[in-house]
Amino acid sequence: MADEEFRHPRLAAIYDPLDPDRRDLDAYLDLAEKLGARRVLDIGCGTGMFALLLADRGVEVVGVDPAQASLDVARGKPGSERVRWICGDATALPPLRVDLATMTANVAQQIVDPDAWRGTLRGAYEALRPGGHLVFETRDPAKRAWEEWNREDSYRVTEIPGVGAVESWVEVTEVAGPLVSFRWHYVFAADGEVLTAESTLRFREREEVEADLAAQGFETLEVRDAPDRPGREFVFVAVRPVS
Repeated sequence: MADEEFRHPRLAAIYDPLDPDRRDLDAYLDLAEKLGARRVLDIGCGTGMFALLLADRGVEVVGVDPAQASLDVARGKPGSERVRWICGDATALPPLRVDLATMTANVAQQIVDPDAWRGTLRGAYEALRPGGHLVFETRDPAKRAWEEWNREDSYRVTEIPGVGAVESWVEVTEVAGPLVSFRWHYVFAADGEVLTAESTLRFREREEVEADLAAQGFETLEVRDAPDRPGREFVFVAVRPVS
């Protein structure tokens, strides 16, 4: 199930304005171009930012996400009719044959259940044509990113057109092995409504991810650094072997 910040209509509507800097997607766009991908499956597409950037380049895109509210936002954007939107997850996809499957931002880490994670990788494998690629990122646990997830470092007030000022901040609520849980707070100045959203991410070691990929039939071609968070994330490039 998707986190509340993606399922709640009011929170889904402000997701993009609260995080407008998506330079992290540039590396994915460049890789899609270098691979010559003409058909892409965007797993955990959310509000459709990456899917629509691909569609603008003439790529045939399928965006899948379990949060209906986020998909509603995506469908309301210009050019959304060029993307095939599916409410669900990668474990139950219609028959596809794509050149590239992606999980951008926190998508891979938000799949915390081991069975769901294996099912997602298997779903991506089955959706890819032989020779097709899977690309996703995950934070390096050794960098302990969650130590910066506190009110002091994250508090901000954002003016959003048509909404007004929104206060937001995050705080960690529990660290249990590879699982880090945290709570986002949102305060809407226009009417004083306060909303919270609980989230949990799984921090996987590089070797663990490589083993998971191999177990589902993938070959890991490369583990790159993330240009937007150098030295702090792994970017996995895997392929469904031709034979």
